[in-house]
Amino acid sequence: MTKPPDQSPQSSESQPRTAPAEPPELAEPLEGSRADWITDRLLRGLIALALRIPLRARLALMGGVVSQVVAPLAGYRERAEANLDYVWPDLPADRRREIARGAARNAGRTMIENYDVTGLRDRMAEAPLSGAGLPEIEAARAEGRPVLFVTGHYGNFEAPRAALVARGYQIGGLYRPMTNPFFNAHYARNMHALSGPVFEQGRRGTMGLIRHIRQGGMGVLLFDVYDSSGAKIDFLGKPAPTLTSAAEIAVKTGALLVPFFGIRQPDGVSFACVFEGSIPHGDPVEMTREMTRRLEARIEEDPAQWFWIHRRWKPRRQSKQAKKRARRAAEAAAKKGG
Repeated sequence: MTKPPDQSPQSSESQPRTAPAEPPELAEPLEGSRADWITDRLLRGLIALALRIPLRARLALMGGVVSQVVAPLAGYRERAEANLDYVWPDLPADRRREIARGAARNAGRTMIENYDVTGLRDRMAEAPLSGAGLPEIEAARAEGRPVLFVTGHYGNFEAPRAALVARGYQIGGLYRPMTNPFFNAHYARNMHALSGPVFEQGRRGTMGLIRHIRQGGMGVLLFDVYDSSGAKIDFLGKPAPTLTSAAEIAVKTGALLVPFFGIRQPDGVSFACVFEGSIPHGDPVEMTREMTRRLEARIEEDPAQWFWIHRRWKPRRQSKQAKKRARRAAEAAAKKGG
């Protein structure tokens, strides 16, 4: 595989970036509300502005706008604090607010970093890589064995992938489409720009990723999202339905399963990329529990780097579903007894 052209990592610091190219014309017009269209235009404008200013100013701008403006107006800060209160009820209120603000700031920085995919790749070319998983990855690559990376919404989850791409790796993955169709049109194009193949989340996309992995490829999946059909696995001490698909794919394809993390450093700009030791194959639920433990350890180390804005637990929905299942079980038992 050919490596990207050599470029000093300082170049991302000193030179502005241009906005990503508009997506190609679609065969059919996008369907969405006027509010969706207006929101997309505002976001495109903000992204274009941010990408035209130097890196440090860009990250400070987007971190500040999301933390101080977007998060309070959209209710993200309130949701983050509610999540924190749910899992850590003894946490002082001022500490909850501090973590919620930090999480929103990190989310803003991560968003604009991931819109400048070539800039992120160039920055990560010299980033420090560490962890017991590194020699395992290199051995797998030499042997032609597939590798499936797993991670969560922590730090910048694209940073380790960009670091490997800068070193000549090709790493595919899945992405979750945005609900705003206008924004998703350029968001999806941007997801393909770093390395491929990249598949849209869903049955077809998952099958495409499995084929890629089975053929000896490398891919990455984020597993820390709520899914009502997932296994009940405790996350930070509370039950959180979690898909076990990453573990299942690894077992089915024989892929090495490696957790990685892109940890934002105190300067807010640089990253340390940690590739942890691989998770042995076995029961997919137990493998997913081990992934969860790895992510929990990172969150406990620096909670503001995790995406607390997520509706990760949805306790009310879980309670309603549990009552519904219990009612159906009781009705079925009554019918059987009658």
